[in-house]
Amino acid sequence: MRRPSRRAVVLLSGGLDSATAAAWALNDGFALTALSMTYGQRHAVEVDAARCVARSLGIIDHVVLAVDLAAFGGSALVDPAVAVPKGRSDTEIAHGIPVTYVPARNTVFLSLALALAEARGAEAIVLGVNAIDYSGYPDCRPEYLAAFESLARLATKAGVEGRATRIVAPLVNRSKADIIRLGHSLGVDYGLTTSCYDPLEGGRPCGQCDSCHLRAAGFAAAGLVDPRCGLAVGR
Repeated sequence: MRRPSRRAVVLLSGGLDSATAAAWALNDGFALTALSMTYGQRHAVEVDAARCVARSLGIIDHVVLAVDLAAFGGSALVDPAVAVPKGRSDTEIAHGIPVTYVPARNTVFLSLALALAEARGAEAIVLGVNAIDYSGYPDCRPEYLAAFESLARLATKAGVEGRATRIVAPLVNRSKADIIRLGHSLGVDYGLTTSCYDPLEGGRPCGQCDSCHLRAAGFAAAGLVDPRCGLAVGR
């Protein structure tokens, strides 16, 4: 096993993408600090999943912050009065920005990750955003990540002194099936992860929201079993 000589902060949501990104970073030789958020999300079970994922990957430095985005509203993920869309087709998911978009969420999260990275002396922020199999969120695109990296060079002491924090998104151009295959090859325990936007009692996935749909389609395309759901798919 290679000895980590570099440090990165990984945004760890508890979902399969962020778990895969974390495993990729460890395999690439990074020592990791994980950052997770409780932000008033209806699927707060993901924070418990993030803790489980961090433990399974051997990440000891795990910061969990409370940021009350529910105070602003504007999204089905933080406003219980707004229903999470269910049963949408691939075409519907690919069209427009859904009500599950949380205003400026990734900008808020990346800003906090940038502060943590500078405090820890980390050279990179790793996140599992994806611009292919996703729900149209504008803050998952490569051009957004490049713009934030430019901001990091200008807005921090580290950047001004020539030690700018890089934004590393190893999954951004991968399909969901490719992400799952990568994580499988790295030994990620997807049974610890959760993707559902509107989980049932006990954290069980609803199986009908956009995120559940994309996850199921990814496992089917990869020809693998989703251990979170306990269903054999892709046969």
